[in-house]
Amino acid sequence: MRTNVLFLLTFLWSHFTHSQIEDAWIFFKDKPEVDTYLSNPIAMLSQRAIDRRNRLQISLDEKDVPIDVTYYNQINATTGITVKARSKWLNALHIRGTKETIAALLPAFDFIESIEYADKRLNRVAIDNSTKNKLINNHQNKFKALQTEFDYGVSSTQIKMLNADYLHREGYTGEGMHIAVIDGGFLNVETLPAFQRLRDQNKILGGYDFVNRSPNFYSAHSHGTHVLSNIAGYIENEFVGTAPDASFYLFITEDILNETPLEESLWVEAAERADSLGVDVINTSLGYTTFDNRNYSHTYNDLDGKTTFISRGAEIGASRGMLLVTSAGNSGSSAWKYLSAPADAAAVFTVGAVNASENMAQFSSYGPTADGRVKPDVVAHGENVYIINYNSGEPSRANGTSFSSPVMAGAVACFWQAFPNLKPVEVMEIVRKSSHRYANPTDHYGYGIPDFEQAFKGLGTANLTEKTTLKTYPNPVEDLLFIDYNEPNLKISIINPIGVVVKDKETVSNSIDMSDLSGGMYILQIEKEGLFQKIKFLKH
Repeated sequence: MRTNVLFLLTFLWSHFTHSQIEDAWIFFKDKPEVDTYLSNPIAMLSQRAIDRRNRLQISLDEKDVPIDVTYYNQINATTGITVKARSKWLNALHIRGTKETIAALLPAFDFIESIEYADKRLNRVAIDNSTKNKLINNHQNKFKALQTEFDYGVSSTQIKMLNADYLHREGYTGEGMHIAVIDGGFLNVETLPAFQRLRDQNKILGGYDFVNRSPNFYSAHSHGTHVLSNIAGYIENEFVGTAPDASFYLFITEDILNETPLEESLWVEAAERADSLGVDVINTSLGYTTFDNRNYSHTYNDLDGKTTFISRGAEIGASRGMLLVTSAGNSGSSAWKYLSAPADAAAVFTVGAVNASENMAQFSSYGPTADGRVKPDVVAHGENVYIINYNSGEPSRANGTSFSSPVMAGAVACFWQAFPNLKPVEVMEIVRKSSHRYANPTDHYGYGIPDFEQAFKGLGTANLTEKTTLKTYPNPVEDLLFIDYNEPNLKISIINPIGVVVKDKETVSNSIDMSDLSGGMYILQIEKEGLFQKIKFLKH
């Protein structure tokens, strides 16, 4: 009898393990409609996204083309397979099904290139059992590092630490910049007085809840509300975000009830949506290492910027011309002290946390990446930093790289507003070079605390005016803008508020015809030998 019981238990266990539902990605070999889409880019990208590509001289390519609909339909119609997400950048679907059902797809469909299971054991990848490569089992919950000319009020320290107030005084407050916040929820953003300024100026352009496939993004969790407040919150004489005049898309990809690899795929979907809408900057105060199913969790070796699905997607997102800012993680004081994905991606601007005295926050996660690169890139105020509390609507203190990241993202957006023709990789390097530990980076500080005044002056007016005497008039202008200068061979550009060059010429005369431009604020950019001067003017 005992033998029969043992046999039955063994049978049941075998049956259970073979029937367990798995997460996996299937990657397709090609996209049959590439030529059709590339000849008609407006069918896949907004005009703003196309303009951003043109401005940054980034060509469209196959990664911009949607997944082939016939491939998708055939997989979606397969019995026992559920499609949970898709990525055009990686030409992949995130699916669920039993191991046997998923494995049967490869021989059944000749357009499938490969299958990658979230459970790495099923991919036959060797697991290094060394200390650094142990599965993460005590990583902090990303939402637990927690609360305990403007008059910045209580937000003064977090802004002035970066000299971001200098950018504001120069007139760069994020106007015309589009920022996507990808997070866990945005409770009460539609009602809190601290976001009234955003609402009154129609600065919230839209959003989506990818977790529930719902247009209601003012839901789920308060974390995104707090993150958004660091960029765009405003209470007169009390609190100002680092980019108070930027515009926003609010995307939910974090499932607050579960920790699964699907969240990585949803993030990539949201980033693709942001790209197609012409977003300039993405802030991600999320990171992934540990999942509810321990077999899916990442090891330290996975944090090389090339392995996790989210980091692969982030690299492609950066190559499209977006600047991706992300939190390093809050595991610095735990046994697992390293950063999370996508903070390991080389093209992502990773932000650690310091306190008001500019000392490292103990919770801020460490680098380097598994392949030895310096991370975090920079640090900002994230210990006892001020946010707008989603419940009270008042400033309150919070802890976490979740908040140093948006503080930095807003400052970076303002800086990029001033120099819209820079590529994201150039912006990141200039900001890194302005940081106080650039010559001696560490695994905790990265390159240190940026100085945006120094970064601005390194590219802007100070350098060019050492060589060039230049005056423009009248301001406001009706038809002709006159330019007096003492240097030959200047390159003149007129840039509209969203950073698009609308006029571009070498100086052959002392005037520019402005009669064909609509009314509004513009920037006159003068360039010589890599040095710039920018002058704001109003067209009537």
